[in-house]
Amino acid sequence: MTDRPAVRCRGLVKRYADVVAVAGLDLEVRRGECFGLLGPNGAGKTTTIEILEGLTPADAGEVEVLGERWGRGRDRALRGRLGIQLQETQLNDKLSVEETVRLFRSFADRGRTIDEVLALVELDAKRRSWVGKLSGGQKQRLALACALVGQPDLLFLDEPTTGLDPQSRRQLWDLLASYRAGGGTILMTTHYMDEAETLCDRVAIVDRGKVIALDTPRALISSLGAEHVVEFAVADGATLDQAALAALPGVGEARLEDGAWSLATPEVHLAVPALLAHLSAQGAALSHLTTHSATLEDVFVALTGRHLRDA
Repeated sequence: MTDRPAVRCRGLVKRYADVVAVAGLDLEVRRGECFGLLGPNGAGKTTTIEILEGLTPADAGEVEVLGERWGRGRDRALRGRLGIQLQETQLNDKLSVEETVRLFRSFADRGRTIDEVLALVELDAKRRSWVGKLSGGQKQRLALACALVGQPDLLFLDEPTTGLDPQSRRQLWDLLASYRAGGGTILMTTHYMDEAETLCDRVAIVDRGKVIALDTPRALISSLGAEHVVEFAVADGATLDQAALAALPGVGEARLEDGAWSLATPEVHLAVPALLAHLSAQGAALSHLTTHSATLEDVFVALTGRHLRDA
């Protein structure tokens, strides 16, 4: 196997009129890894994926996919080595599941048999069903079957589990793990932090068309310097001193956003009692208080002051 990365881009730029969707983005995806792009809507993730897939031309920058560059006479061969699942894959409702997979298999010079791929995505019992009669989870699995049927070296997934129930999401995770076990490379976007933390070897956090952080999920979370986050709000809009909160025992950082406070803490057992005592001394009453283990969402908030779900 070559040491060259599966995907490499430098200085990627894409504009739509006055809007800069991708602003000089650099990225490198190693072969055999699952790489995640995280960011809010409008961050440039989908545009970046579409450029890498050869669906959208870049205005500036260099793109290399599986050692090839788009527009140099080998586009058809390169496309045959890619599997693509779009954010919303539109399949013909009047075709059967088997007919749909057979159609996509015809586009590739190599690949799995129809039986193999239907068994892989657990749709063999639905092979004669019309696509329009499938559930949302079954349609997502069918879209993945269409992406996998050509035995791609590189799989592009754009929000592959959006709108699925937890069981369907877990089934797709298992399918992707099986693909990885066979040596495949995945580049995916997702809004689900548990999905990124479970599937991805490395993630890049994208904001306003640029990569603002890149590492393993564990390393990015560790960069917060805290294993837990305490979130709370006080009644009647009482004013609290940010420096005083940050100085409480067990607290590493205090942040106010939209009327709610968050405290990053490596020692939640010290931070919560200290917080309660401080609020009592200030005469402030809690309206809510929750704690959770630090996540990639907290990393993004620490870097940008906004949530990944924000538009």
